[in-house]
Amino acid sequence: MATMMDPVTEEFAIGCVLSIKTTLGDDFEAQVITFDRASNILVLQEGSKSGPRKNLRLLKANYIKEFTFLRQAEDPLDLKNCYLDLSSLQAREESAIRQAEIEAERIGVGVTAEAQNIFDALSKTLPVRWDKTVIVVMDQVRVCSPYFPESVSGGTPAANERVRKVLELERKRLHARGSHS
Repeated sequence: MATMMDPVTEEFAIGCVLSIKTTLGDDFEAQVITFDRASNILVLQEGSKSGPRKNLRLLKANYIKEFTFLRQAEDPLDLKNCYLDLSSLQAREESAIRQAEIEAERIGVGVTAEAQNIFDALSKTLPVRWDKTVIVVMDQVRVCSPYFPESVSGGTPAANERVRKVLELERKRLHARGSHS
């Protein structure tokens, strides 16, 4: 028969399988690998129902709403059955690095907060990138400091005019937002 345990007063025994409900609404079964009392972090191993793959979950114990002891199991770190999919981990890492680089390229270096706000606003409707402190729109139109419609140069007359209009509208919007703060 399963028993309810109080996460505050009970130790989490290594190897025991628990049914856990979190304060965030998660409901899952996992085996305790270890519990670090100093950080209050529980390291859990969730088994995949579809095969031998397992998932590790680190959970702050104060996020546990309730848990039930289901059974005691074998050593959770049975290394002969331990497998890391390194190619999958490397792919996830490379994807995260690419995403961080893309996000970093969207942040101007040595520009004012206003310039960054203008860049962000333009990026919602047009393809933009930074070239040092110059905003390059559609790979042809350049917007230099102080980022007014008069600061727009290059590109076809239609593209240039479009950027001027969008810039003018965004400056009005930013100014209106700033005056209400």
